[in-house]
Amino acid sequence: MALRDIASYPPQEPFTEIGGKYHLRVQELARGVEGQCFAYGSDPYQEVAVFPASSPDGRVVAFMHGGGWTNGYKEWMAFMAPQLNDLGVTFVSLGYRLAPGVVWPAGVQDAAAGIAWIHANIATHGGDPARLIVGGHSAGGHYASWLAVRDDWQSQAGVPDDVIKGAVPVSGVYDFTDGNGMPVRPRFLGENLANDLDASSLFTIKRTPPFLMAWGDRDFPHLMAQGERMAEALVAAGGEVEQLVLEDCDHLGASYACGNSVAPWLSRFDEWTIARQL
Repeated sequence: MALRDIASYPPQEPFTEIGGKYHLRVQELARGVEGQCFAYGSDPYQEVAVFPASSPDGRVVAFMHGGGWTNGYKEWMAFMAPQLNDLGVTFVSLGYRLAPGVVWPAGVQDAAAGIAWIHANIATHGGDPARLIVGGHSAGGHYASWLAVRDDWQSQAGVPDDVIKGAVPVSGVYDFTDGNGMPVRPRFLGENLANDLDASSLFTIKRTPPFLMAWGDRDFPHLMAQGERMAEALVAAGGEVEQLVLEDCDHLGASYACGNSVAPWLSRFDEWTIARQL
């Protein structure tokens, strides 16, 4: 089916001021962009939106929206599709259920199920399932990094251990333990304090696919610091990491830059994936 009307979703938490601003802007940026929705579960949030390239080269990007784990829609990321499609990339926006309706690890389990759907079906949309890159903005960057570095979800999801060939988190969150700099403990972690460590990809690195990590030069300070620490941890674990600081971008601007043909993220992504044959 076509992209879902956002009004058809079950209600979610009220937007913060910054969230409401982002919601309006990305819908404006995505106006006229068409894609196809496919369900990987029974909940309306358990869907992917596929945006095929007219001349696909096999690369596949599965990208997850932000929204503090309590807000967001897969349709938000549609604005990234035209520019990535122009590069030959098959783009997929991956939705997931939100807190407080579900808490850890339900959201990332949804993301894993979405990855399994993509791996099984993307060839019919011009993508190569052996060339899957995962990414996301903010909360979506958290889920992307977690899936990329863990080794304990692939078997249950029915995908190869190395299904994720690279990761491109933007303004991601990597640490939920004490001293992480976050102003409050996110609600999606639930009441079990053990979830704080389990959800922290910074401390649970088992796999090290290549990472292209980006954030804005005016991003939230705690996320910039977490990004630097995550990069160091990945390198210490034997991984390859490239960091891209997006000039004149705050937290929202870093996301907008991913769909801006004159911003450096798209050209760097293109060069980075081609050089590594991802």
